[in-house]
Amino acid sequence: MAFPEPKPGLVVRYDYLWTHEAAAGHDQGKDRPTCLVAASDSQSNPRFVVLLPITHMRPGGDTVGIEIPAKVKQAIGLDDTPSWVIVSEHNVDEWPNAGLSPVPGKLGVFGYGFIPPSLFAQIKAKFLELARQNKSSAVRR
Repeated sequence: MAFPEPKPGLVVRYDYLWTHEAAAGHDQGKDRPTCLVAASDSQSNPRFVVLLPITHMRPGGDTVGIEIPAKVKQAIGLDDTPSWVIVSEHNVDEWPNAGLSPVPGKLGVFGYGFIPPSLFAQIKAKFLELARQNKSSAVRR
């Protein structure tokens, strides 16, 4: 069982913990696709990653998300229901970690694939913009 190299744009299955769940005292989330937006240097020990949740729920209120086009979802093996990468909150965790789980139906495979560079650039830019404005919430795992 080999974990993929944590490269920006990689979509992995991870037990993402929403900030409201952490605030309620939960320490484990629901397995879902997440987009790896940043990783510490490969020489760092431990190595840390920043993961953004992917959800079917349309963003509302203070939640900011970027919709994933259907053809991108199909290319990386996600379902055909509309989905958004949420950029207004994130998890920070070690890599690899116990929260990673195999892609359904693909024993030992933890990555779905990569978000295309142009879409990933939009996701990263909006994430960084919100972080600079202190409008991004983090859960450190």
